[in-house]
Amino acid sequence: MAIIRIEITHHQLPLNPPFPASWDPQPRTKFPVTLIRVFDDSGHVGIGSGDAMYGFADYQRYFIGQDPLDLERHHAVLSNIDFHAGRPWPMDVALWDLAGKIRGEPVWKMVGGSSNRIRAYASSGVHRPVGEMVKLAKQVLERGFPAFKVRFGRESLAEDLAVVAAIRDAVGSDLEIMVDCNQGWRMPWDTQSPWNLEKALYVAEKLQDERVYWMEEPLHRGDYTGYSELRRRVSIRIAGGEMTREPYEFRELLERDCLDVFQPDAVCTLGISGLRSLAYAVHAAGKIFTPHTWGNGIGLMANLHLTAGTVGAPFIEFPYDPPEWSLERRDYPLQHVIDVDEAGWITLGEAPGLGLELNEELLAATVSKQATFA
Repeated sequence: MAIIRIEITHHQLPLNPPFPASWDPQPRTKFPVTLIRVFDDSGHVGIGSGDAMYGFADYQRYFIGQDPLDLERHHAVLSNIDFHAGRPWPMDVALWDLAGKIRGEPVWKMVGGSSNRIRAYASSGVHRPVGEMVKLAKQVLERGFPAFKVRFGRESLAEDLAVVAAIRDAVGSDLEIMVDCNQGWRMPWDTQSPWNLEKALYVAEKLQDERVYWMEEPLHRGDYTGYSELRRRVSIRIAGGEMTREPYEFRELLERDCLDVFQPDAVCTLGISGLRSLAYAVHAAGKIFTPHTWGNGIGLMANLHLTAGTVGAPFIEFPYDPPEWSLERRDYPLQHVIDVDEAGWITLGEAPGLGLELNEELLAATVSKQATFA
């Protein structure tokens, strides 16, 4: 049994109207997806997606001819590539999907088999006016979601806080509210400085008053001293780590008690292989492991299998902000969109691997030479 071929393709879905992502000063006119397919000599194909995988072709030879089931070996090689050439973790996801198809098992069973169900929270992505945010929160509640995440970053902090207050007034205690402050990292063209501890403390106290479930990325991802001090001085849960990439960085976050909620994404950080052990370490420390999932449906499904099959979570991120961010846009590489049931739960099936079927027709129509947002 051997890996015989790896194929990487780029795709761009035109977005009309554009998607004004709250964390990106430039509205997005295209949604890029990079798809990786790993073929074995028995006819199985594993799929993954996430990073653009630029430069990965130079390293494909380290996998050709190898046993596809030697996931530990492949993760070690990918960890080295991560240092030299970017984030190769969609390859790890594709290998888990391939291994599941070879073994005839779903990934959630392979990573631990704890559960095949997990409840989702609706994660918004657009800075809408107060009235529209309240309307969306009510729509989220009617669809069965138990929780809703709001993004900060409007023209003024007062506007952001007014949105949270209005939603709380409208939904009462029927819906948990999370707030993403988006201070952990920036798009390449965004030169704003992150908040300091003093501002994070001020905002945290305001959010506590609104009974917000967690405050996400209120400081730069490497401000360990600030995070520790913030946690010591407020009672609201502090979340972060979505773009943190090295195991030693997560150890530091744990040892210095920086976070209540850890959010690494399997397609951006350490893959399913690396995050499986981190999930157990976070859980053993009495904290919450619940990945970031903003991307396409393949990445979302990888994180669903990882989390449900290991330690579970109170809620997992479900990108949802129609019409600019609809399920159809998010999951266009797939034949069927991923959706929640009437109570906000997602149930994973018994299909081998990730259990996904690609929309080959739309992928062929959107093939591109690049993976950019415009």
